[in-house]
Amino acid sequence: MKFDWAGLMRLGFRGLGLTPAQFWALTPAELMLMLGVDGAAARFGRSRLEELARAFPDRVSGQETE
Repeated sequence: MKFDWAGLMRLGFRGLGLTPAQFWALTPAELMLMLGVDGAAARFGRSRLEELARAFPDRVSGQETE
């Protein structure tokens, strides 16, 4: 199977405005998410966000708010 690297780089550089260093630092999953490919954005819904917020709260337990 041949992979269209030139086309993918065009999308990253021209379409997303990434620098070469930024492009090559991305994981394939991050790049696909940025490009909106394969429904990756749809898999991260509200319930998953809430689950992560509970698991990794912004405040430490017992910390006072301003």
